[in-house]
Amino acid sequence: MSKFDLTIHHASLIVSDTQQSLTFYRDILGMQPTERPPLPFPGAWLQIGEQQIHLLELDNPDPTTGRPPHGGRDRHVALHCSSVDALRDELEKAGMAYTMSISGRKALFCRDRDGNALEFIERPS
Repeated sequence: MSKFDLTIHHASLIVSDTQQSLTFYRDILGMQPTERPPLPFPGAWLQIGEQQIHLLELDNPDPTTGRPPHGGRDRHVALHCSSVDALRDELEKAGMAYTMSISGRKALFCRDRDGNALEFIERPS
């Protein structure tokens, strides 16, 4: 436990088109939209367990090309999942690229349409 009992509440990701990004985060990954205050820019808040992912629609300052092919060598958000194999099947059905973890763990990395890297680690049974 940290000195101040810190936990992660949310991670924010910059996206160029909220509705198109929801196809990945909501429809493929199954994240549930949650209430978002009336902010002066588009976006979406998604609930994942007790934490959230906030999609912020802004001009993307990060290039989507020239990034490391393996998301583990880039800044990324890591999430637990129940089955890496089932997630891999969903990504393949959606035509999305991914790489398996090179650490030997049951994990994979993928990027959303704006180049944000995500790691999915299979939750121990």
